[in-house]
Amino acid sequence: MVEGSMTQGAGQGPDVWHGGTAAHGEGTGTGAPVGPPGTGSPVAPPSGPGQGVPAQGMPAQGMPARSVPVQGAPVPSGPVPGAVAPRTAVPDTSVPGGPPPRDPRPVGAPAPAGPRPVSDPRRAAAPHPAGGPPPGAPALSGPAPEEPAPVRAEMPEEYTPTARDLPVVGAATRVASVPEPTMVDVPVAAPRGNDGEGPLYVVGDVHGYLDELRAALRQFGIIDSEDRWVAGNARLWFLGDFTDRGPDGIGVIELVMQLSAEAAAAGGYCKALMGNHELLLLGAKRFGDTPVNSGAGTASFQAAWLLNGGQRTDMERLAGHHLQWMSRLDAIALADGHLLVHSDATCYMDYGNTIDEVNDAITTALQRDDAEETWDLFRKFTKRFAFRDEGAGPMAVRELLDTFGGKRIVHGHSPIPYLLGEVGSEDGEGEASAPQITGPHVYADGLAVAMDGGVTMAGKLLIAQLPLVQ
Repeated sequence: MVEGSMTQGAGQGPDVWHGGTAAHGEGTGTGAPVGPPGTGSPVAPPSGPGQGVPAQGMPAQGMPARSVPVQGAPVPSGPVPGAVAPRTAVPDTSVPGGPPPRDPRPVGAPAPAGPRPVSDPRRAAAPHPAGGPPPGAPALSGPAPEEPAPVRAEMPEEYTPTARDLPVVGAATRVASVPEPTMVDVPVAAPRGNDGEGPLYVVGDVHGYLDELRAALRQFGIIDSEDRWVAGNARLWFLGDFTDRGPDGIGVIELVMQLSAEAAAAGGYCKALMGNHELLLLGAKRFGDTPVNSGAGTASFQAAWLLNGGQRTDMERLAGHHLQWMSRLDAIALADGHLLVHSDATCYMDYGNTIDEVNDAITTALQRDDAEETWDLFRKFTKRFAFRDEGAGPMAVRELLDTFGGKRIVHGHSPIPYLLGEVGSEDGEGEASAPQITGPHVYADGLAVAMDGGVTMAGKLLIAQLPLVQ
């Protein structure tokens, strides 16, 4: 069994994303990436800070959607067009030990005065934070070039999509041949009582798309219009990757922290798992540009974080209580016979033979505050596609289930469009070219459930009640 490597070429500027209006969900006001869409998994950074030549053995970023990135392919150096649309920071008025601060603006209120964000970052570029476009950025005027019809392509085992080289699922006419998701996306109202355990819900990768998350939680009756927990004794699990790529990762973290306290008070719970982007953000904050051995040259967490959609506004708002919360997240959990993990990888078995052993080992490793050890942990969590192969995939799932228990694995990390193998245009123009994902994807002989709907690719932020309704 071969898992996809996460090493990546150098010579790129930071992956930057804009806020905007999403193409799905109610109450959306955030957006997806400018330029080629991204995914939820970071990759290793350049072979050295500021280098403009790809590290040996690392696929280059910035490849057009019509070709699959090739390892070692040269990438032009220079700034990346586009920039992050500034988001007004909310002063940190939290009280130690208390709930995180709430956005003082009422739901639906207009944004504060200032530059108006682009309505759809997938179609236009916002002003550069420094007050103008990056040097050498191409002109954005004129009609977008016509894209060829989407084609089905097989991803090489070593291919790991990143922000600028992630093609988008093609037009609806082509998607018709893709297997339909296994669950109709119909919300189920959560009970308000506190007797026994309530229904079990799971949330896929959020990646800073706070408005999409709010809309989805309201649709399922989990929060009200003021973002308060109203699901009684329901149980809610987040599968990790709260930050990067989208506009408000810190807002997502604060909402999850708030709901954790409110759910516990109501007799339920809201819990979260460690994703590779949590490890990446922790490393960028703790170690910055400290060199680490990436296996393909010298790297740093700061470079990797920027290359994989790191938002400077998130770093500016990142506080001590956010870091403490992230560093104590579990990596694996078992709920109602479902083995919950972030990554579709087998790396969890490297840290123990039981769930407690794995979680304790990873927490202890992060407490040692060692850059090389944290990098190795991050690198393993970025692997993917371990369950996709028709032959080896089900065997890998069974090995994990035999080790840790459970009857089914539920994971995020790898977008469903890529598990389905449908590759099309990077352009993202028009509703027809957006991923046609309506629910979780069951595969690997029915033993694995994928929950990353591709929200960073103009897809859908998925929430599902477990067990799935077949």
